[in-house]
Amino acid sequence: MRAVLTTAHGGRDVLEYTTAHPEPAPGPGEVRVRVAATALNFHDIFTRRGMPGVNIRLPVIAGSDVAGTVESVGEGGDCVWLGARVLVDPVLREGNRFGMIGETLDGGRAEFVVVRASMLIRLPDRVSFEAAAALPLAYGTAYRMMIVRGGVSAGERVLVLGASGGVGVACVQLAKMLGAEVVACASREDKLERLRALGADHVIDYVKTPFREGVRALYGKPRITGGGGVNVAVNFTGGDTLVDTQKSVTLGGRILCCGATAGFNLQIDARYWWTFEQTMIGSDGWLKDDLVTLLDLVAAGKLQPVIDKVLPLAEAAEAERLLEDREVVGHVLLVP
Repeated sequence: MRAVLTTAHGGRDVLEYTTAHPEPAPGPGEVRVRVAATALNFHDIFTRRGMPGVNIRLPVIAGSDVAGTVESVGEGGDCVWLGARVLVDPVLREGNRFGMIGETLDGGRAEFVVVRASMLIRLPDRVSFEAAAALPLAYGTAYRMMIVRGGVSAGERVLVLGASGGVGVACVQLAKMLGAEVVACASREDKLERLRALGADHVIDYVKTPFREGVRALYGKPRITGGGGVNVAVNFTGGDTLVDTQKSVTLGGRILCCGATAGFNLQIDARYWWTFEQTMIGSDGWLKDDLVTLLDLVAAGKLQPVIDKVLPLAEAAEAERLLEDREVVGHVLLVP
């Protein structure tokens, strides 16, 4: 079968496209899915580069976000899944067994992928394979962070750093769906225009204007007596951005985090933490039920995943370049 292998840790040259990879066979409790679409995420790039403390068996087929059709069932499996249009929850959550497709298990950059039947979610008729494939890592992470953990509500002012990426776009869309006022931060005018089109009330080009100054221009300086700043700041950038994030949040505000793409060794200003009574909320991934809810929102027309480009499987390296060079808003998909 056709597949893209991540053969080693390194640059994009370690990605190997092949037309002769062995087709996987489902074992007991497993199914084989014919892949219709798989989405790229920065997680795929981190897997290729190598992550401290995470041992990955190489070569591996990356691609954690997968939608397709069940075409065979392993011994003793439930044949009710045969022919079903499905989204795969990328995380294996069975007892003592834990893993993630595209990282510790082969993923969706191939014609077929084998997964546990417990990882399947049936697609509503109105949801396309492409829309479904865009959901798990980005929208699942954003949904849990914004709604389940963060409690974002109508009328709140929400600042989103890194708003043009997969998770950032999802945060903008979900916040608007909830009735919040959204400030989206990104670079380049074309990205800012896309974010405006997605509903962002205000945009800040952080290259030209530090986001802290942009927030102050919109809402005023946060004061310990109340007023000014945003109610919620979404910061999965990390690096050197946390202190300025603290200085952008109003009294009693919340800072939400689901990662640290620019570095996890953060500086914090404890004075703002206590004097502004800030709540810092961490969120890790999603649950299967979160993905079911997101599919229902898509089916109801309340949410439309943003897909920037769809490329053939053989162009996986180019797809990763687009992400690494930050040339896209939303998702890039690969199709076999």
